Amino acid sequence: MTTPPRIAIDYTPAYEKAGIGRLVREMIGAYGRLPSSISDDVRLFVAGAGSNSFPQLPNRQFTWHTTALSAEWLIRLWYRAHLPLPIETFVGRVDLFHATNFMLPPVLPGTRTLLTVHDLSFARVPETANASLMALLNRVVPQSVRRATHIAADSEATRQDLIALYNTPPEKITVIYSGVEGRFHPQPDRAAQAAVRARYEIDERPYILAVGTVQPRKNYGRLIQAAAELRRRGHDIQVIFAGGKGWLDDPIYASMEASGMKGHVRFIGFARDEDLPALYSAAALTAMPSLYEGFGLPVLEAMACGSPVITSDISSLPEVAGDAALLIQPTDVGAIADAAQRVLTEPALRASMIDKGLRQATRFTWEGAAVQLDALYAQVLGKKV
Repeated sequence: MTTPPRIAIDYTPAYEKAGIGRLVREMIGAYGRLPSSISDDVRLFVAGAGSNSFPQLPNRQFTWHTTALSAEWLIRLWYRAHLPLPIETFVGRVDLFHATNFMLPPVLPGTRTLLTVHDLSFARVPETANASLMALLNRVVPQSVRRATHIAADSEATRQDLIALYNTPPEKITVIYSGVEGRFHPQPDRAAQAAVRARYEIDERPYILAVGTVQPRKNYGRLIQAAAELRRRGHDIQVIFAGGKGWLDDPIYASMEASGMKGHVRFIGFARDEDLPALYSAAALTAMPSLYEGFGLPVLEAMACGSPVITSDISSLPEVAGDAALLIQPTDVGAIADAAQRVLTEPALRASMIDKGLRQATRFTWEGAAVQLDALYAQVLGKKV
């Protein structure tokens, strides 16, 4: 009888609240729900957890392998001190290790590796990145890409960036799109919308919703300026930002002050996962005018909830949005304002966007992503499924 391959997956990023954390949680959770897969021996590695800290298993076929060493300490040991401490020290001997967040740790000879690269924003828009993190990623990510047996990219745009910036062989990269969880669907119930407004102290005025960490790449300063222009045109609109505090964010708050938007902008921090569908559903529209995205999951979540979307015409966002969103040039404040005004004032356009968005969102499922991931594991291992 053939022994099933032993697979280890870095589950550490799943504990982050931001987009990569959601992606890893949903992807691996869906993988665990597959009725059958290439392996019955799947090990989830979590850094920064003691030996008695075992979260609820996404599936009984998974086992936990943890270390009290934090992810930050492992980064110091692996990528700064260059300590050749193989990941097998923590997960045991495996046939395949899946590094889910840009950087590939040392592995034993013979271990095949899959590296997920979510985006190359630190290389494409370096002015929006945290300087110390950018320096680390610019050094470690190209090395990890070269060492990895295979690469999983979040989008075709990221795949093309890997080819263009790192000269990665195209056949070494597979695109696996994210999905939309089933709980994201229209929630027209007025009581539910009122409850979520009350929880985050959002008044009854129409609002533009933006979901994501407060940092320069999200282009929130220009979104605020566009909302100010809408108010000058007579639209009593406000902007709600749902996301954690990031870095280099002072200019965003300065933009709010300079444009006279202080009373019309709210930063509500991370919204609870269970509140997001109602927040999307209650929004007049959702905006994601980012300067770069590796995927842009809020675009799909908003569409699945029946919220019209305006988003940028660059990087991965046209792939995700299809023909269901209004695409804008993200550095053009007037274009952002014009697109939002169209959504607010043209009922036929709004209805068409909602209908197209609902259909576009159905094209992206975590179940489909998990099937593709399992097939990729088999490919990297040289197995047939």
